[in-house]
Amino acid sequence: MKIAVFSARPYDRRFLDEANQHADAAHSFEFLYFDASLDIHTAALAQDCEAVCVFVNDRLDAPVLHALHALGVRAILLRCAGFNNVDLATAADLGFFVARVPAYSPEAVAEHALALVMTLNRQTHRAYNRVREGNFMLDGLLGRTLYGKTVGIVGTGKIGLATARIFKGMGCTVLGHDPYPSPAFESIGESVPLDELLARADIVSLHCPLTPDTHHLINDVSLAGMKAGAMLVNTSRGGLVDTQAVIRALKSRHLGHLAIDVYEQESVLFFQDRSGEIIDDDTFQRLMTFPNVLVTGHQGFFTVEALQEISGITLRNLGDFATGNTCPNLVTAA
Repeated sequence: MKIAVFSARPYDRRFLDEANQHADAAHSFEFLYFDASLDIHTAALAQDCEAVCVFVNDRLDAPVLHALHALGVRAILLRCAGFNNVDLATAADLGFFVARVPAYSPEAVAEHALALVMTLNRQTHRAYNRVREGNFMLDGLLGRTLYGKTVGIVGTGKIGLATARIFKGMGCTVLGHDPYPSPAFESIGESVPLDELLARADIVSLHCPLTPDTHHLINDVSLAGMKAGAMLVNTSRGGLVDTQAVIRALKSRHLGHLAIDVYEQESVLFFQDRSGEIIDDDTFQRLMTFPNVLVTGHQGFFTVEALQEISGITLRNLGDFATGNTCPNLVTAA
């Protein structure tokens, strides 16, 4: 069976090939790797393939799904937990097998959230550059002791729980909000309504999926309800945050710090080398002018362990498609 792998980077090739080599003969597949992301213009690359393997910024709207179906593609394998980039209703109408990787090393993302907080709070990224230039002055590098601070976790699934455990271990008071509360969170922190969490937390960390209900969860109103000077961290999906509202909150000095590993318009920026080009996204460029903003390029998942797990689960999902077995990771339209 041939599988077209879109948005394939060297690390995708390495870990998928390793997982494929360790699979039994009945579950060994031929991967065709493409650097290009999947959209209506690149769908033809999946010619003669029975499945496509895609990532967070690949586009699987109705026109793309119809094009893939016409080529003979019958399965969509997501190398991620999120599936907001897939038109699930159309996929169901066309009979596509759609499977995801529901959880992979939640600690990887949780640890990255901590790294963002620690870096931005203690200005270690700026200190690194100063020392390399022979500047050992401390002015402008003043941080806050995290011990005793209040951290709000929005979304208490596996990643949110892992993040909550880390901050509790650092001596923080942990608040949580989730429309579907996790019983496991009750031993870590206090579950509260979202408006209370925003008002009390010194750090707000987002760990929820992007759905119509959570789109722009962070907006002018919710930002106004946050404690003055608080830090906002997003390692989930860019669409959770209204970027223009965040810029307004930064300009007014109400939002103290912003750390993001995701961005609403990241599909034209992230996972690419744009260092020799002019970036036309004025909103992103405006964000980068703030000294209290830290941006990383969707690397929260990027550990050896997470990539091994992603590849292994993807291979198992493919095996279920090939054999007709029940797949525990199917994604269906609501």
